[in-house]
Amino acid sequence: MPHLIALVPMRHHSQRVPGKNYRPLAGKPLFHHIIATLLEVPEIAQVVVDTDSPPIMEGLREHFPSVQVIERPENLRADTIPMNEILAYDTSQVEADFYLQTHSTNPLLRAGTISRAIQTFLTNYPAYDSLFSVTRLQTRLWDQLGRAINHNPAILLQTQDLPPVYEENSCIYIFTRQTLLARRNRLGERPLMFEIEAEEAWDIDEELDFAIVDFLMRKRSNDR
Repeated sequence: MPHLIALVPMRHHSQRVPGKNYRPLAGKPLFHHIIATLLEVPEIAQVVVDTDSPPIMEGLREHFPSVQVIERPENLRADTIPMNEILAYDTSQVEADFYLQTHSTNPLLRAGTISRAIQTFLTNYPAYDSLFSVTRLQTRLWDQLGRAINHNPAILLQTQDLPPVYEENSCIYIFTRQTLLARRNRLGERPLMFEIEAEEAWDIDEELDFAIVDFLMRKRSNDR
């Protein structure tokens, strides 16, 4: 089995939802959910968190001692630093054949889904040199100039009959350090799309997202 490491960048500050990475969601700090999920995935050899947040570092030491922590350097903490630069630093600190990156803001992501993504990628590598997760959209889309993107307005198809388009949902990326450094991007020359159901792919970016995901997490817990 190739050596695969999970990378989870977590900033202390958040612009739209203050302190979201460690804010309570469904009874636990937000970051607890994705870390617990990653630790259930058998294909992941090590979980690594890159952070500049004292409460996150303390919480990891107390609740997830097996997780490796990279304290983010001062020069990589500004809001303007691209994620790919942070990943380039992280991959220089921990060596692996492959890296899987996800976010604490994807708490509904399931261990089984992550495992399937890894297996799908490994089965198709090197024909595909990277993987990213997507959500299928089958709705009428328009661009900013009012032009139809994926439908003919003169032919009113039912939405389920429209050709699907896919949204990059930021839940899962799998790549090599070589690809990252060569392209300064997580996506290689031949990326493989991996579809995730919309309910599982929620990304917390706004206060409304936080409220919706909190509800869905509690519902999932009650349904068990």
